[in-house]
Amino acid sequence: MAHREKVAREKVARFRDQEYWGRPVPPFGDCNARLLVLGLAPAAHGGNRTGRSFTGDPSGDWLYGALYRAGFANQPSSLSLDDGLALTDAYITNAVRCAPPENKPLPAEKSECQPFLVLELELLQRVEVVVALGKFAFDAYLQTRAAAGLANPRPLPKFGHGATREMEGGVTLISSYHPSRQNTQTGKLTTEMFDTIFHQAREALEGASA
Repeated sequence: MAHREKVAREKVARFRDQEYWGRPVPPFGDCNARLLVLGLAPAAHGGNRTGRSFTGDPSGDWLYGALYRAGFANQPSSLSLDDGLALTDAYITNAVRCAPPENKPLPAEKSECQPFLVLELELLQRVEVVVALGKFAFDAYLQTRAAAGLANPRPLPKFGHGATREMEGGVTLISSYHPSRQNTQTGKLTTEMFDTIFHQAREALEGASA
């Protein structure tokens, strides 16, 4: 909390004239969604500034671009709360709701935010596919399922880009590298690789509806 408020107060030069959100960032998307996208935490000068996850930063350009190309978003970019972006059949949330120092949440932060994710899993009754962005989100999803009383496979699924696992309750879990600069600028994650994740999600949903 202290870090998120400090960032919102001090800002950075390129956003000096903007008023930061500076509060926990709520989820975004279609409450009747069959696709749940789970991220790590809001970016300090992205979601923490704009009030919407993956908005106003390069990771958001990657995520919403991929969602648009897969038919889950009406536009390929997310710049602000009033930019007209809408998601169809997709819902985005984070394991941690506040921007953490160096984008590395402490275990206590994940524990404090877990009840919110448990509640979301209970409310999102139509979810059939979960895309976990990065190992932190992947682990948080499995831990949250357990906290919500949902059984996990044994042995537990292993994280790997593009890996899928059928979970109890008819949910397909797909893991992906996070679209962070560390991954995209080094070529660890390419546009084609990321698009494949959401094509996998689309195919899983269409298969479930067939």
